[in-house]
Amino acid sequence: MTTPEGGTTAAPGEVRADRPAPPRKDAAARPLRRGPADPVRTLMHHHQELCARAVDALEIAAGLEAHGVTDRTAARFRHRDVFSLAEELYARVPRAAPDAAPAAAPYATAPARRSRTVCGALQLLPGAVCVAAVAALASVTTATPAVRAAVGASGLVLLALAVRLGVRSGPLRLRHGTGPRTAGLWVCWTAGYAVYGDWLLGQLLAGGPDLPHAAPRAAVAPVVALAFALAPAAGCAHWFTVRGRRVLAASRGLEELAARVRPLLLAATLLFLAALAALLLGAEAVLGRGDVSTPAAAAALGVLLFLARLLAVHGFPEAAAAGLASAAALEALALTLVLIARLPGLPPLGVPVEALTTAAGPAAVPAVACTAAALGLLVHGLRALTGACAHWPAPSGRPEAHRP
Repeated sequence: MTTPEGGTTAAPGEVRADRPAPPRKDAAARPLRRGPADPVRTLMHHHQELCARAVDALEIAAGLEAHGVTDRTAARFRHRDVFSLAEELYARVPRAAPDAAPAAAPYATAPARRSRTVCGALQLLPGAVCVAAVAALASVTTATPAVRAAVGASGLVLLALAVRLGVRSGPLRLRHGTGPRTAGLWVCWTAGYAVYGDWLLGQLLAGGPDLPHAAPRAAVAPVVALAFALAPAAGCAHWFTVRGRRVLAASRGLEELAARVRPLLLAATLLFLAALAALLLGAEAVLGRGDVSTPAAAAALGVLLFLARLLAVHGFPEAAAAGLASAAALEALALTLVLIARLPGLPPLGVPVEALTTAAGPAAVPAVACTAAALGLLVHGLRALTGACAHWPAPSGRPEAHRP
């Protein structure tokens, strides 16, 4: 259509090509997309429950690290590290309303003191039970073998129950579930080998045992020392846990946290080893000395059990069970090789075990097995226990499944 000025007008419903069409109302209300202007929003929705129930930014940092978020991942969200990202999430996500609970005193010092006293008594209980069992066995030396066997079995059962009570309270109590069901089996095997393994290996190397006339001979001094070692193990675990949380609160990045936690783990391990060595020397002075390698084997087993429990307490029960299983496998392999060497044409298979026991005694086998497993757990702990999720009670998610 032509206008008086010589121009043209568009017909009804027709849009001119030289003039832009008027914007639609819904298009005007929708902002233009220019990339992820708020990259943290997706993370907020993904971890909504964690952020809403967190009591501070440290808990969010622990949860993010448990789900595999590292400083490199935080850089994609325009943050320098996980802690800075956690602070933004804590500031932006509203807190969930806490459940109604009865008001309590802020500091219940008397119940806390009684609780620590009970935990301390439970951790000393295995040592007391072990001493009582040794005294009971010494009092029935002239009795029949059946009576001695019954007394020994009763002592072992009571000792196992006492140890179970000691590790289910205080700093050694698991807070991340129960862990693999086979872990208890490996603990029983390694502890049982510490009691009767040296006698059994010596009998096998000598061509025995002559069952049922052979009377098992228990290694008393190492067992008593290991039973009393539960108390210093709990103390060292508590020290590491408290210092680790303080380091977590003061650190500003995962690298700084790892650099400050590694010396704590080494110090806690050496402190426990020193306490265990003192207990072993005291037990041998009272109950008599064994082979040269017996204290070394008991010390290696004690450190292995300590590191395994420390890893399990801080959320890595699978690694703890793997370390215990490797030690049990090496000890079982040594016994198996000695038995297989009795077959025609296979005596060379027992030569390594025979050479090791000839040089350092039967206790050298568990010493080597437990030392190798303990070193493996220590190396794994220097990596696994340096994350934020390992130093926060009950972090969101399972750390073992999400760590690289």
